[in-house]
Amino acid sequence: MQTDIPLREAVHNFQVSPPAKDNDTQSESGQPSDEWKLEQGLAGVELHLLDQTKSKEVDGDYPGWEGDTTPITKKFDSKLAADELPGWDGYVEWEDYPDKKRKAHEILSSQKFPPPPEFQLAPIPGTNPVLEGIRWKLWHRAIGGRLAVVPEESWAIVLKEKSPDMLHLLQFPYNGEPPKRLVTAQPVTPNPLHFIRNHGGIPSIDPSAWFLRLDGLVKEPKKLTLADLQDESRFPRMERLVTIQCSGTRRIEQIALYAGEGDEMINAPWAEGAIGTARYVGVSLKKVIKYCGGLEDDGKHLELVGADTYFKMNEVMNYVISVPYSKVKANEVMLVWEMNGEPLPKIHGAPVRAVVMGYIGARSVKWLYRITAISQPTRAPVQSREYLYFNQQVGKHNQRWTDGIQIQEMPVSSAIMSPWNKQVVVHKGKIEVKGWAYSGGGRWPERVEVSADGGFSWYAAPVENMSEKHKFAWRTWHMWLPCDVEGWIEIVVRCWDNSLNTQPVGVRDAWNWGLHVTSSAHRIRVYSVNKAKERTRERLGEFEKRGVSFVPITRPTEFPYMTWEEYDEYFRNNGPRDVDE
Repeated sequence: MQTDIPLREAVHNFQVSPPAKDNDTQSESGQPSDEWKLEQGLAGVELHLLDQTKSKEVDGDYPGWEGDTTPITKKFDSKLAADELPGWDGYVEWEDYPDKKRKAHEILSSQKFPPPPEFQLAPIPGTNPVLEGIRWKLWHRAIGGRLAVVPEESWAIVLKEKSPDMLHLLQFPYNGEPPKRLVTAQPVTPNPLHFIRNHGGIPSIDPSAWFLRLDGLVKEPKKLTLADLQDESRFPRMERLVTIQCSGTRRIEQIALYAGEGDEMINAPWAEGAIGTARYVGVSLKKVIKYCGGLEDDGKHLELVGADTYFKMNEVMNYVISVPYSKVKANEVMLVWEMNGEPLPKIHGAPVRAVVMGYIGARSVKWLYRITAISQPTRAPVQSREYLYFNQQVGKHNQRWTDGIQIQEMPVSSAIMSPWNKQVVVHKGKIEVKGWAYSGGGRWPERVEVSADGGFSWYAAPVENMSEKHKFAWRTWHMWLPCDVEGWIEIVVRCWDNSLNTQPVGVRDAWNWGLHVTSSAHRIRVYSVNKAKERTRERLGEFEKRGVSFVPITRPTEFPYMTWEEYDEYFRNNGPRDVDE
C-alpha cells in the first residue's frame, strides 16, 4: 500500500526551480522562485528595476529542456476504482455504474476531510506550487484503488510535459500558467508553456485503444476509433488557430478587492496567464454528428464526457459539460488530436479532446470519450452548479444555482504583460507596454487602447504592432506609451472588439461571488522615472557612480540630495521660507 498522504505536505519540496541563493531571488534556472508573487506586485520589495533606456527586456525565449521520464510504481488493490479498459490507464468509469457512484458517496460521506486552504483572507503562499490540493488528493486516496496514485502520476506528467518556467498555482488537480514574461512572447503559445486548468487526474490513454461513443438522441449511435476520425474520406480535416481562456483569468485582481468563494481548485488564484493560443487539427463535430444520421427532433444539446474523475459534495463522477447543438452546427466545436504540429500532449487531453471555440476553457473537454445527445443542458455540476456569474449581492448567504448565468462565451478582455505591477520603470518619455487582447464568441480585438493616467487619456496601439486577426484567437500587442509624468502612475489597457464591445472600467464592476470573468480594464501601478528630465538623469547618474541600487524605492537615500551651497543659493534667489509681514 502507498504511504498515507499527510495533512500538511511541504509543497516547496516540489519546486521545479532551485531555491534562490543568499539574498538573490533569481534561481539557477533564471526563474525567480517567487516569480508569481513578484509579477503581481505581492513582493514589490524584490522587484528588479526595469530600465528601458539601456537594454531590452527578456525576449521571451526559453531554453531547451527534457522532462523527467522516471516511471511511476503503481500500487492499488480496490475494485471500486479500477481501470475500465485495457490501454486506458487512469480512466475509471462512473457514469455507467450508479451503484458504484453510490458506494463512493458512502465512503466520502463517512470520513472527514480538511477544509480548503485559506488564500484570500490570508497571505498567498510564496511556494511553487502555490497550493497543493490536499483535499483532492485525500478524496482520491479515500476511494482508493486506481485513484490512489493518480495525484503522483499526474504530477510526473506535469514535470515531463510542461516547461520548468511554469507557475504551478495548484499541484493537484493541476492548474498552471506561464510567467508574464513568456505569455505573449510568441503569438502562438508553445505547448510546454500553454496554461493548464485540470479538474482531475491525467489519464494515459493508448491512441490505438481509444474510441469515441456517440449515443443518446443521435439517430444512429456509433463507436469511432481515432483511425476513423482521421479517415479523410469520411471526415474533412479541419485546422484552426484558437485561443482558450479560463474563466478565472486575472482572478487575483478580484481576490485583492474582495474575498469570494474559496475552493482551491474551482477558484484558484489565476493571474493573467490563464490564456493560450494554439493551432489545432481535427474534425468538426458537426460532420461526426452528420455521420451518425443527425439528431432526433428533441436533440438540442450535446453532453461531452471526459475520462478524468471529478468530485463534488461527496459525489464522484466523470467530467461532464454540455454545449448547444446550435454551436456544433456552426462548425465551432472540434474534435482534435494535434496541437501546434505535434500529437496532443497527455496533459492537454490526448488522444482526443474537444475544442469549443469562443467559449470558456471548461467546455473544451479533455480526454474525451463519450458524446451524448440530450434535450436540455446537462445537470452535471460543472455545467449547472459551477462556472456561474452572480449578481454582486448574491453570495454564501443566499446563492442558488439559478441565480447565476451559466458562463459560455467569453467577453472582451485584455491584460498588460510588461511592465509589472509596482515596478520601477526608467524611460525617456515613453514606456514600452506589452500585452494581449481577446474577445470570445467569434469576435476579435479591433483596437487596443492604453492610458498612463488611470484611464483619462487613451492611446491606441499601432495596428502594425498587433498580431494578425483571427475569428477565434487573441491578438498580442506592444506600444510605446507617451509618459512625461514622474512618480506613481496607473497604466490601464482596454480592448474594443469588432462589435464595439469594450471593458468595464474597474474591478468592482466585474466582481462576483464565484470570482469568474475578470473582464474589467487591466490596471497596474508603476513608478515612473523619466530620464529625459535633466535632474532625474543627474540623480540616476549619482546612484550609478556610487554603486548604489535605486530599488527598492522605499530604501532611504544615504547620500545628500544637494549641497548646502545649492540650498543657500535657492533661498537667496527665492526668498525665505517664512515672512514677517
